Amino acid sequence: MNTPARQKAKAVIARAHGAPVVVEDIWVDPPRQGEVMIKMEACGVCHSDLSTAKGIIPLPPPVILGHEGAGRILAVGDGVKGLAIGDRVVSSFVSMCGHCRYCTTGRPQLCDQNARTTHTLPDGTVRTHDMNNQPLNVFCGNGVMAEYATLHIDNVVKVEHELPMECCALISCGVMTGFGAVVNTAKLTAGSIAIVFGAGGVGLNAIQGCAIAGAAMIVAADRSDSKLELATLFGATHTVNAANEENIVKTLKKHTGGGADYAFECVGLGKVVEQAYGSLRKGGTAVAVGVAGGKDTTTLKTLTLSFEEKTLTGSYYGSARPREDFPRLMSLYQGGRLKLDELITHRYTIDEASQAFDDLANGRNARGMIVFG
Repeated sequence: MNTPARQKAKAVIARAHGAPVVVEDIWVDPPRQGEVMIKMEACGVCHSDLSTAKGIIPLPPPVILGHEGAGRILAVGDGVKGLAIGDRVVSSFVSMCGHCRYCTTGRPQLCDQNARTTHTLPDGTVRTHDMNNQPLNVFCGNGVMAEYATLHIDNVVKVEHELPMECCALISCGVMTGFGAVVNTAKLTAGSIAIVFGAGGVGLNAIQGCAIAGAAMIVAADRSDSKLELATLFGATHTVNAANEENIVKTLKKHTGGGADYAFECVGLGKVVEQAYGSLRKGGTAVAVGVAGGKDTTTLKTLTLSFEEKTLTGSYYGSARPREDFPRLMSLYQGGRLKLDELITHRYTIDEASQAFDDLANGRNARGMIVFG
């Protein structure tokens, strides 16, 4: 075991719901049993971080944001096997205990331990404190929008591939969530017709998941022309600006010759889930991927479930098996089939975090990336 001194670090913190994020100096404690300390190199600015700052995801503040991170191990705690100082790793915002019914049946994204790691490490404590030595919660056991972070190994995946760390960070959330919704959750079949609602970071990866899986027609629907331009780069064969449509479902059914086989909602709004379901042909599958507010609802015509054999399902983290899926995505990137570099539309220093969140809120980026010096 190597136990360094407490590390001083800059971190991006949501101090109160609805307030702007702030960058503060914090203390990061060394790892305990089953933990590692990571010197972070890159962290994506994800919409879930913004939702937490707004209180849509109601984690108790103050909370250190960040769950899409990559870095190198600086220290390991007792009992850590398979990881060593200097290893390149990525964070997983799903904590995988490895022995609950979900982990043992190949669904670790639903691990029972997740409920205990919404804002702390699995033991219910944190390794992060502000300059007044007051504890700081961490987003989903991560809190990797900081120069240093101490995580439990159940939230860490080793990187064996020689990829840029920015690309590794992207894989750990946005890419996994969108791509996995197509390949793992829906299991899209080649030759199908697919619609993706929302061409942000997750939606773009759902689009390229459809393309890689062999969809014959991929329609991207968004309210931003610039995002729809990006959608074509990532594999969309057709685009529809929903802002210009009085009845988006009717338009999409016309485009697809009667409806899609698959529809992916990557926005996080109940009304858009309704549109995704409504745009299906008989026997189609709609997948809700976006994170909606706690009071948001979706209304469907119940009769269509039986008479038309439509399916509405959800996808959490792209039904990820991180230790299997992350390397697979890395191999696709190395083989030139998965676009990662093109996702990063702006890079920021940690001191520019406020601007990064403002750009995210205003739809200026496919993905903003905080890069640590």
